[in-house]
Amino acid sequence: MSFEEAPSACGPPSACSVEDVIDRVGSKWSVGILLAAADGPIRFSALERAIPGISRRMLTLTLRNLERDGLVVRTMYPVVPPRVEYSLTPMALELRAALVALSGWAARHRGDIAAARTRYDEREAGSA
Repeated sequence: MSFEEAPSACGPPSACSVEDVIDRVGSKWSVGILLAAADGPIRFSALERAIPGISRRMLTLTLRNLERDGLVVRTMYPVVPPRVEYSLTPMALELRAALVALSGWAARHRGDIAAARTRYDEREAGSA
């Protein structure tokens, strides 16, 4: 069972560690979903298109975990064919600013990090 499939270890509110919460909201797919859904309700297929590389199964599992954690609300409309939308809870919207800041930081520094990795790898290869 992968991390995303595993239920959170949290029981009562006092049992959720900060690390558990950060692991959940900071995962690659969770961040993508939370950012993609930040502008309002979004359908599954739109989420799938907005998050490059995510499989339908991983999107489903991550949405379920985010719903379980109180960050996403799933709304099913009784129409044919069924229509389902996902929206962020107030708690997740509060998190949005931090995720946008983190994403901006990553975009600004990805070149610096790539260069640092190259320097490190060259240094390590030279010492081997």
